[in-house]
Amino acid sequence: MDDKSLRRALDAVSSVVRSRESIVELSFAALLAGGHLLFEDLPGTGKTTLSIAMARVMGCDFTRVQFTNDLMPSDVLGTEIYRSSQERFSVRKGPVFTHILLADEINRATPRTQSALLEAMGERRVTLGGRTFPLPEPFFVIGTQNPMDLYGTYPLPESQLDRFFMRLEIGYPERSDEAAIVMEDGFYDQARELSRIMGAEEIVGLHGATRRVKTAEKIVRYILDIAGASREPGAFRFGLSTRGAIALKEAAQAVAFLAGRDYVVPDDVKTVFPPVAYHRLHPSADMLSEERKAYLDEFLGGVPVPL
Repeated sequence: MDDKSLRRALDAVSSVVRSRESIVELSFAALLAGGHLLFEDLPGTGKTTLSIAMARVMGCDFTRVQFTNDLMPSDVLGTEIYRSSQERFSVRKGPVFTHILLADEINRATPRTQSALLEAMGERRVTLGGRTFPLPEPFFVIGTQNPMDLYGTYPLPESQLDRFFMRLEIGYPERSDEAAIVMEDGFYDQARELSRIMGAEEIVGLHGATRRVKTAEKIVRYILDIAGASREPGAFRFGLSTRGAIALKEAAQAVAFLAGRDYVVPDDVKTVFPPVAYHRLHPSADMLSEERKAYLDEFLGGVPVPL
């Protein structure tokens, strides 16, 4: 795939997701890096529209699962069923066997169901009836959480949040964009009608191309300096894990790739630090969302940037 095709895909998704341009680009960055995406945002901000639009332009299968407190692991992964006519058990695969899975309101499911999905996210395979089945490639989970409606929810623990590559908020659109959304009664239907621009095999190829983006030793030292500073007493409850440091590097590579570069610069690391770190680094004191963002910005500003 050439750079023009990737840019056309970004522009097509941006045409139906009227939010900050960085939201679409960071969503593509998570996909190109082979990670999963968590949206913690208000209802009705365009998360489903974004998911459908990405699936359409990528030519990928898309499945949406509404998570509820009575959802069982088998409802997501699949199960064995007995076929009396054949006198044997056969496997019925669940909705997780898709390219893009929208796990809507994931924190409404019980920890047991959450763990079943997140294991699939980490291993990219599912075991049913003693047999292991690989998940399709690419396999991209977009999970959503509603931060306001806490009744009947089971918050994801830190170890499971760490499985998500990035955490984003779409937020409210600008007034001019919101006017266009209201005039069109939303862009949900337009998202479903977007044309295919790339295919699943091309996405897999882009994973490899993203990993080949050069990360100089000084950039790796910068990432390790950030991780080390986060582990200092009093900075956060828990410092950035090694998996988090790897995610920071891979996200920076993806952003550089989207910018048309084959090397990472410090600004790439700065760009991806908030979405990579927000759900992994928790301040020692309880803070509102905007306060946490400001705290993360202040923390990052205190880490020397390599020249």
